[in-house]
Amino acid sequence: MKKYIHYLVIVGIIALSTSFIAHAGSFFKVGEAAPNFSLTGVDGQPLSLDQFKGKVVVLGLFHICEPCLIQSTNLQRVHEATKDKPVAVIGINSSGDSRSDVMEFMQGFPMKVTYPYLLDPEKTTDKLYGGGKFIPNVYVIDQRGLIRWQRVGNFFTDGTLAGHEAILQEVEKLLQAPQTPSAM
Repeated sequence: MKKYIHYLVIVGIIALSTSFIAHAGSFFKVGEAAPNFSLTGVDGQPLSLDQFKGKVVVLGLFHICEPCLIQSTNLQRVHEATKDKPVAVIGINSSGDSRSDVMEFMQGFPMKVTYPYLLDPEKTTDKLYGGGKFIPNVYVIDQRGLIRWQRVGNFFTDGTLAGHEAILQEVEKLLQAPQTPSAM
């Protein structure tokens, strides 16, 4: 009987792992066009992804949570390091939280966020980019609008968040790559 229960537990773990990998695999869109969105920032300004054609875009999807606070801070460091380059850093509260809740959350950040931080009351970007349970997410999008790098759930295999150095490395690769005509 013990062998049978042990066998069922192993089969269950394998099935659950396979389901998780298949579900998470559907979010990996490296090489695909980044879906466009139009949202409003916490500052009331409208913004769409399409307006950044020709720039490298670092896109972060966040909820109100501790890992998202850390990752938002990493994006601020990327923003500061690239402000004189053709790079746009964009953060999105993709969980539909209210403006007041997001503003209160942002006040707890260790540094002021100066990149556009958008509100997504309909959770559109969660659906487009596969957020939801796998937050925070970071995407690096090339000048033609193709996703070139990402961290869905944004953790490396050692359990750490993708630091600003790793993100900057991917941005620099795209800035140094020869440009072909836009496919957008």
